[in-house]
Amino acid sequence: MTHDTTPASPAPGARPAAPVRWGVLGTGAIAHRFMTGLRALPDAHVAAVGSRGAATAEEFARTWDIPRAHASYADLAADPQVDVVYVATPHSVHRDAAVLCLEAGRHVLCEKPLAVNAAQAEQMVQAARRARRFLMEAMWTRFAPAMARVRELVAEGAIGEVRMVTATIGGHVPYDPRGRLFAPALAGGALLDVGVYPVALASEFLGEITDVQARAALAPTGVDSQAAVVLTGATGALGLLGCSVEAHIPRRAAVVGTAGSIELADWYCPTGLVLHRAGARPEELEFPHTANGFEYEAAEVQARLRAGDLESPLMSWDESLRIARVLDAVRERVGVAYPGERA
Repeated sequence: MTHDTTPASPAPGARPAAPVRWGVLGTGAIAHRFMTGLRALPDAHVAAVGSRGAATAEEFARTWDIPRAHASYADLAADPQVDVVYVATPHSVHRDAAVLCLEAGRHVLCEKPLAVNAAQAEQMVQAARRARRFLMEAMWTRFAPAMARVRELVAEGAIGEVRMVTATIGGHVPYDPRGRLFAPALAGGALLDVGVYPVALASEFLGEITDVQARAALAPTGVDSQAAVVLTGATGALGLLGCSVEAHIPRRAAVVGTAGSIELADWYCPTGLVLHRAGARPEELEFPHTANGFEYEAAEVQARLRAGDLESPLMSWDESLRIARVLDAVRERVGVAYPGERA
């Protein structure tokens, strides 16, 4: 087994002149996972947390030794000691939370999916453009060192011309009509919760998507409980994608070309890959995380802020909008609409 230790994303160890001051908006499980990654960056300082109530904000602050706890999102957004806010809420309120922060002068890293639909995502991009503030969708897959090596191998022609991307992800979630994953009012469904990962992977390697086909199984509430998606890129390459909240689906992905393929396990934030070249033995490469994988997207944000950029070339506004439009098209094909949207 080969161990490749070449840096493949912004190095989390570089120390700047002054730490970047973070605020965390939302105190759920994903916020705790992000904090684990962020604490691996010596140039990051978590200045404040904001929640919908004082009790949850104060508990999160105690857990992570954060100096200020705000009892509302608005108070966090207005905190002058915060440079950038990580939006860790359910995606049904991403747009409102992110725009609140952007208009208050904060930069924003927003959990995936960027928004419920492309119209909301466009509103977020416009808010960032007006405020001249950084905005990025927290698609941590893009920033994992293993994925950087995948991009290099594809660019080098190691597997020839890309002709197919396959990716599946899913888990069993007990049905609860009022739960986040099944309630239409909360923009529930497998697609937006986990299906955004395979769509984003396919988008990265297929380029412009020219056709979207999909089938889905629907929960009694009308949201998708699992979906199968076929995407066609401009070159005719295909994406074969699957997601589910009904069953545990192996998290496997592959980028397949005319001269080989790259396999990824736990690919939504991988720590290794297997390269198959035509006529050669498989090559296994390992890229262990410094912490839990969230550190790389945070390091990218800090690098972009110090460079004065408003977006990341690895997860640009155009790319997030393209992914959002594909997700909209999938929901249109399978007949899933949320309150306030046209069916």
